[in-house]
Amino acid sequence: MDYRQKKNCTFFTIGLIFLLSGIEYAVILPTIWRYLQILEAPPYFLGLGLSAFSLSGLLTGPLFGLWSDRTRTTKTIILYSNVFEIVGSFMYFMGYSKWLLLCSRLVAGIGAGAGSSIFGFLTRSTRPEERAGVFAAIMACRQAGLLIGPAFNLFLRLCDFQLGPFVVNNYTSPGIFMCLMWILLQFVVLALYWDIPPISSEEGGIAVGEIEEEEPLVRAEETLETYGTVWDDQIETTLSSEIHHFQDPSQCPPSPPSSTSSSSHPSTISNPLTIFSASQEFLREEVVVLLTAQFITLFNQTALETMVTPLTQRSFGFGELANSLMYSLCGVEVILGFFLVRGLSRQVEDRVVLAVGLVICSVACVWCLIFLANPQGGYSWELATFIIGVFLQLLGLPFVAVSQVSLFSKVTAEKTQGFSQGVRRSVGGLATILGPLWAGGLTGNLYLMLGVMLALLLMITVMLILSYDRLVEPKVVQHAQSSDNGE
Repeated sequence: MDYRQKKNCTFFTIGLIFLLSGIEYAVILPTIWRYLQILEAPPYFLGLGLSAFSLSGLLTGPLFGLWSDRTRTTKTIILYSNVFEIVGSFMYFMGYSKWLLLCSRLVAGIGAGAGSSIFGFLTRSTRPEERAGVFAAIMACRQAGLLIGPAFNLFLRLCDFQLGPFVVNNYTSPGIFMCLMWILLQFVVLALYWDIPPISSEEGGIAVGEIEEEEPLVRAEETLETYGTVWDDQIETTLSSEIHHFQDPSQCPPSPPSSTSSSSHPSTISNPLTIFSASQEFLREEVVVLLTAQFITLFNQTALETMVTPLTQRSFGFGELANSLMYSLCGVEVILGFFLVRGLSRQVEDRVVLAVGLVICSVACVWCLIFLANPQGGYSWELATFIIGVFLQLLGLPFVAVSQVSLFSKVTAEKTQGFSQGVRRSVGGLATILGPLWAGGLTGNLYLMLGVMLALLLMITVMLILSYDRLVEPKVVQHAQSSDNGE
């Protein structure tokens, strides 16, 4: 299997991982509210249950990212983290008490922490100009899972039988179903996932493993420069000097034959954090803006998701089937939105896409504040305003999600992408913890809940305007001089 085939198989497997994460969310979210009620849990347990998953991912994301930065491998990390998804899903299936249900989401969330390693791998394996499109496609896979998930609920809700000491019904069946899906994923990862070598973005996106070794024109230690206050991770020597950062040359595709003999160099991994400063990396203006955008958009999104199920049950009499169909339609819209953003990313800058997304989200929040906080006009009018509000909120989501991830990968050091993406996902995890907790206690006071959400959106919009000029990919400095080329 050549390099391109390995890369395609690996990207397919990553898409499948995100697809299953979307399916898991779609089969559990519509039913967990009634599941908790059956287990006699108080209303605030809904927020706890949704937040528990994010809490585990928040803590483990940077650790998995650091692991991938040090080893430059992700396959082992995915296989290891997926075990927690399997165990957590089975605990959810057991469902003896509300506390076991809460612990099941905590355990499953550990597996979600591997996402930081995956995003770091994608950053190293794609060129900057194609990165937004790749991220959009991967995120669309998760939304496809949100679309497919309700279809599984159509038959899972019909389950009513005994499996040994366990009862399989419409509330416990999502747990055993996802347990089986994650087990199958283990075999797919073993067969189709490859730790392919990264590309060199400085040299036009050529796979480093495909280039034969040569003597570097300029030694790495002579070419370290800084970008602003951050050590520049992109050292401009020849491609061959980058080969020293990979531990296993056997993983690289074979080099084409050459008549010129090349010098042999030891292949060892340098520690990616030796010249890394967390304060210098994450306290820069552009990074703070992007992390703030990550937090606010996910906080608002999860708060609205937490509010939706009780609201539709109270105002429109929706049950599990109606909620599943609603999430299915939402999935269609978001998938189309991601494909729209993927096309736009080829024509406009990431910061423009981010600005458009924030404007749409702000309009959606204003609409919900006006029409949903104190609904008037009868069932038909209330349902229509609810649909419009949800449509606007989902329309802005792909714009913000893709642009801020793509920009973040470009303004942070490439060699520590796993750790950096772990920090980004931890910030998002904190938002998905606080969002459900905030909304869970304020379902009866939507003016306060939506008002704070709107204030946060206005704040990040102002931050974006003030830092707009800095939200660009840093320029790469060419260190090799013409005199070196003539030697």
